[in-house]
Amino acid sequence: MRPLPLLTLWLRGFSQVFLQPSPLFGLLCLALIGACAPGLLPGAVIGATAGPAFAHLLRCRQGDTDAGLYGYNAVLIGLLLPLKFAWSPMLVALVLFASLASVLLQRLLLRASRQRHGLPPYTLAFVLLGWTLPALGTLLSLPAAAPLAGLVELPLPTLLEATSRAFGQVIFLDTPLAGALIFLGLLLGAPRAATWALFGAVMVLPVAVFAGIPQGDVQSGLPGMNSALAALALALRGPGPFAPLAGAVLALILQQAMVALGIPFMTAPFIFACLLVLLGERLLRPASRRAPLAGS
Repeated sequence: MRPLPLLTLWLRGFSQVFLQPSPLFGLLCLALIGACAPGLLPGAVIGATAGPAFAHLLRCRQGDTDAGLYGYNAVLIGLLLPLKFAWSPMLVALVLFASLASVLLQRLLLRASRQRHGLPPYTLAFVLLGWTLPALGTLLSLPAAAPLAGLVELPLPTLLEATSRAFGQVIFLDTPLAGALIFLGLLLGAPRAATWALFGAVMVLPVAVFAGIPQGDVQSGLPGMNSALAALALALRGPGPFAPLAGAVLALILQQAMVALGIPFMTAPFIFACLLVLLGERLLRPASRRAPLAGS
């Protein structure tokens, strides 16, 4: 494979975290991780490299590999594990194992989705592994990671700070600058979807305050992360306003329910909100007009 296509494939592992096929957007995400959280960068690089490599060895569908569909779950796992555990040879082995597991899970999910005209898997492989692999790391007695340091801060009002951070939190960057740049990258590549994502991040703030969520949690951007992702994903699928609006609201409700139950939510509320909206659309649509919902 020529260097440029190989680089394009590699960078799409980063960009597809935000459902974008653009290598330039992937380069932006990579640069932000390196600048804002350099301790997480090796894990992301390992995941972005190992995911497509394992997909090629397992002879996964080439179009899916080229689109970055076997990279983004591995990138997210590669960010999550060094967030919890200090770097060691055992952690490198765990990230590689997780990358292989994410490829196997993603292949099964994509195949099931297409064979049964099912629903997009989104980041389900990452969520399932994210619920199990930290326990495995603890079982292996991996040392805990030190708190992240060196994040760049912006002096912003609470509303703008929380909104910006909602975008950065998707790739574990707790800084307004990273979130603001990610939003600008989305705006350049998909203006309508980015606008809906901004709505998803903003609309949760008054609800969060009304619900009595502590100000520190609101400012972290976590309440808006899944709502922004759901609105973004559903806006990319069609022109109507109902789907992204419903997805953003459902993601917030599901996230707060998971918080109340003590379940690590990661991107699970985004996935389940999108699937509920797509299922609802499918049930309401006349049978003669129903189309497969399979996708990335």
